[in-house]
Amino acid sequence: MARNSRSGGGKDAVAAARRPEVRLPPLVPYDGVGLEPDGDYDGVRFEGTDLSDESGPGARFMDCALEGCVLDRTELIRARFIDSVLTGVRGVGTDLAGASLRDVEVADARLGGVQLHGAVLERVHVRGGKIDYLNLRKARLKDVVFEGCVLSEPDFGDAQLVRVEFRDCVLKRADFSSVRMESVDLRTAAELDIARGVERLAGAVISPAQLMELAPAFAAQIGVRVEA
Repeated sequence: MARNSRSGGGKDAVAAARRPEVRLPPLVPYDGVGLEPDGDYDGVRFEGTDLSDESGPGARFMDCALEGCVLDRTELIRARFIDSVLTGVRGVGTDLAGASLRDVEVADARLGGVQLHGAVLERVHVRGGKIDYLNLRKARLKDVVFEGCVLSEPDFGDAQLVRVEFRDCVLKRADFSSVRMESVDLRTAAELDIARGVERLAGAVISPAQLMELAPAFAAQIGVRVEA
């Protein structure tokens, strides 16, 4: 297994996340007839498409590009995104509960209240943008990179994180309650604000500066009073 560590390697090095390598084939424009339950979208480009209130539970998107699409209240529960790129998508209340994302790149998204509870994310790269109230409860994340983005009040409750990296991103009021972590790299997070679940960081690596910032929370967790 390939391993990576900024401290010079060794048996305690953090396993690096494997990033997706998406190479899209020539795409055909979306025909605009509306999403369908269990619909099959292969090699389709959705460009500036307003998918607000559309419903496509169980739909499959393979080798697709979604560019500047509006996803307000779009229902895509149990949908599958494979070898696809989502760029500049925006919306509130997008429902992706139980969805599967594999080899997917998400860039400059502006989303709020995204439901991804119970979802499976494997080799996913989220770059730039801002996502508010991201619900990843009971989700499984493997080889996922959050880079240069803002995650406001993300909920990772009872999720499983394996080889997940937070690079230059902001985590505000994150909930790690009952989370399980393995090779989770938080060292280069621009901001690490944990609302709940600081005691569940076993399996993660943090920087010395982050340790100092989290020290009061760690002390409170084990019942230690710190007084001058």
